[in-house]
Order: sequence, then structure tokens, then C-alpha cells
Amino acid sequence: MKFLFRVTLRRHDLVAEIFHLKEPVKVPLVLSKKEIKRILLMAPSQKARVMLSLAYGCGMRAGEVVRLKVGHIDSAQQIIRIVQAKGRKDRNVMLPSDILGLLRDWWKERPTGQDTDVPGPERALFPGYRGKHLSARQISRLFKEAAREAGITKPVTLHTLRHSFATHLLERGVDIRVIQALLGHTKLTTTARYASVATGMIAAVDSPLDDLNRTKRKKGKRGSS
Repeated sequence: MKFLFRVTLRRHDLVAEIFHLKEPVKVPLVLSKKEIKRILLMAPSQKARVMLSLAYGCGMRAGEVVRLKVGHIDSAQQIIRIVQAKGRKDRNVMLPSDILGLLRDWWKERPTGQDTDVPGPERALFPGYRGKHLSARQISRLFKEAAREAGITKPVTLHTLRHSFATHLLERGVDIRVIQALLGHTKLTTTARYASVATGMIAAVDSPLDDLNRTKRKKGKRGSS
């Protein structure tokens, strides 16, 4: 609308009359480490466990997980290359040893029917049907099934694992700019919102009320002596 009035119609007086309503700021839902462990244990298959582990252990989006190819896994440098993610950006994330072990186990079970005439590095890690990879909807369905079996009643989605990844790193003291790079956020303010749900950090902050109570106790001790 602003472009229409300012550029097309040259009505700068009308541009000044356009106001934006503030959108409500919502805090992302985060799972505890125990809840995530239960979800991974209740994954319906080895394939599902590997994909959900990637989503949480590397902070990957659903589409990024299902589009992974063999050549994106760099075990020598212990990184995973995420190619042309949201915003058409490439980035690297860590390759934890546990996830590398899961990937190697999955490789033994992975169906090979689509590998014909496909170069090794270009083979999909999670092949679907008709030469394509699995869809984001399929991995979301597997997550919902695992969460239900794990007794999770919160309104969670697969993206909750990504939120939990960022929050748990922040609670461990990882620099917020490193987390920003791992998530592929353009703006630091997008990553900074996880500070509001980092319950470990929040719980560790001493309330000023504690200082008042400590002062009272000290004064009481001096008076009694």
C-alpha cells in the first residue's frame, strides 16, 4: 500500500496516514531434554529416529532434513552442509558423533532402489517414491506419532525441536552469534528471542529479593552476638 501511494500515485499525504498494528509477540514452545529423549526413544522406525535426531541435534528444518544427500555429510570435518535452505542460503552445522553413528546404521537399512544411475554424492539419504526424497509432511507425521507415544500433550510440532536446539545451546553458554549461524538467521534479533525461553538461564538468576533476605539474616546475626 505504501508503494502504491508513494511511488505509483505520488500521494505522500496518504502514506502518512497508514499505520501498522503491532503483531503479538509469541514465545516459542520448548521441550525439556528429558521430553526430547522420550520422543527419540519412541520414534516408530530407525529412519524416523535418525531424522528426528538431525532436527534436534543440528537444529535443522523439516525440509532441510528430507533434502539431505550423501555428499552433504562431511565426516572428515564433522559438519553437515545444508544447501540452498530458507532464503536460498547455504550453511554448515555440526555433525555430532552420535548422529554420525545413526547415519551409518541407517545406511545399512536404507533402500537402494533409486540409486541406479545416480552418483554416490547425489543420492538422497531418505529416499521417497519415484526418485524423490521424503516430503516434509511425512517427517512431521512421524514426529507427531513419536510425541504421542512419548506422552507429550503440549501443542508441539517438528519445528519445536529446532526451538529446543537453540534454547538448550543458549543455556549451555554457547555464543548467541554462533547459534545464529547454526540456525541460518539473518537477524540476530530473531535468535535473541530464545533468551526469553531459556528456562535454565532464567532459573539460575538470583532474585534481588534473595539479596534482601541475606541482608536481614546478616543483621540478625550481628544483633544476636
